[in-house]
Amino acid sequence: MVPKKSILIVEDDQNVLSMIVKHLRKAGYNPIQAADGLEALRKLEEDDFDLVITDVVIPYISGVGVVSAFKKKRPHVPVIAMTGYGKEPEAAAVEKNADLVLAKPVKMSSLMSQIATLIGSSPEEDRP
Repeated sequence: MVPKKSILIVEDDQNVLSMIVKHLRKAGYNPIQAADGLEALRKLEEDDFDLVITDVVIPYISGVGVVSAFKKKRPHVPVIAMTGYGKEPEAAAVEKNADLVLAKPVKMSSLMSQIATLIGSSPEEDRP
């Protein structure tokens, strides 16, 4: 059996996190959850991911810090940053090499389309 593509979601809002996880599972991805920046960085040390989705404003280490740390370790893996705070956090996320920055609230159909574009249209196709 082909392994599912793993996606790390870093989000401290439980409602938003649950909604994203539900949609990713339904689409055939393997969602891994982190509630804050420290947990996200621990998971980055433990596992390989095909994509990272992070909120920009999260506890302990910001989403911008997560983007920066992740891109240093695995520059080829796409990162989506989400923000509800306008242009300043967006600019910081882009500066730290996020592949895409989405404004909250994010439409799930748009997010799923962007994920498919960044890591391939079939969630269960072979990993590189």
